Amino acid sequence: MGAGVPLVDVVLDVRHVTLRFAGLVAVSDLSLSVRAGELLGIIGPNGAGKTSVLNCINGFYRPQAGRIRFLDRDVTRLLPHTRAALCIARTFQNIALYPHMTVLQNILSGRLVHMRSSLMGCGVYWGFGQREVLRHRERVEEIVDFLEIEAYRDARVGELPYGIQKKVELGRALAMEPRLLLLDEPMAGMTVDEKLDMARYILELREVRGLPMVLIEHDMGVVMDLCDRILAMDYGRKIAEGPPEEIQNHPDVIRAYLGEEHGLAEEVAGR
Repeated sequence: MGAGVPLVDVVLDVRHVTLRFAGLVAVSDLSLSVRAGELLGIIGPNGAGKTSVLNCINGFYRPQAGRIRFLDRDVTRLLPHTRAALCIARTFQNIALYPHMTVLQNILSGRLVHMRSSLMGCGVYWGFGQREVLRHRERVEEIVDFLEIEAYRDARVGELPYGIQKKVELGRALAMEPRLLLLDEPMAGMTVDEKLDMARYILELREVRGLPMVLIEHDMGVVMDLCDRILAMDYGRKIAEGPPEEIQNHPDVIRAYLGEEHGLAEEVAGR
């Protein structure tokens, strides 16, 4: 279902990236890296620039300064669809599925980057195109089983509960066979049980499949439990980076989140 651990140690290398919108600096001189098999968390208050970082990585935004290398290739100027073809996949803060299509069709759309036939060839003609779509359908069924959404495979996505839609969006990203997965608040709006399920899937992707990931998430307990390293941002700048136990007590992180008199450790313990 995935491409496995990349052969290079540093999968993603972001150096001195700056992104501006008119007079607003969304990301300021930011550097980060993601190693093979690593789960990097990015945290920060609302408006800190976290999603803008993911948008720079997958090509939705083009930074005015800095460079981005993926698997030792400079992708700074590549278009989003080209980066997707290199197997950079992502989920979105706000669900971005096809509501009138079924679960299977939505997940299958993630396979487009691997299809050699056109959509018309896969959907209409027998022969190579039909055999190809059957092979892709097998991959999709594996993902459906992994995410435990068999009961919804033929349901229209727009009619499904929010938590199931979040699973489908993860499934579509996995269908790309990513070599890097960007997760933008995958647990936002979920119930406690739904969060536990999503955390379990993310852990398996990291520990069993060795998939490198970047995770944005506001639930500090989830971030501290899942991530190997955490990068904290405020006003577009990196204010701290390190292992979870170091970040949760870092004075600059505490000030950015809660003010001088609180600690992130208290928030994590009280979740």
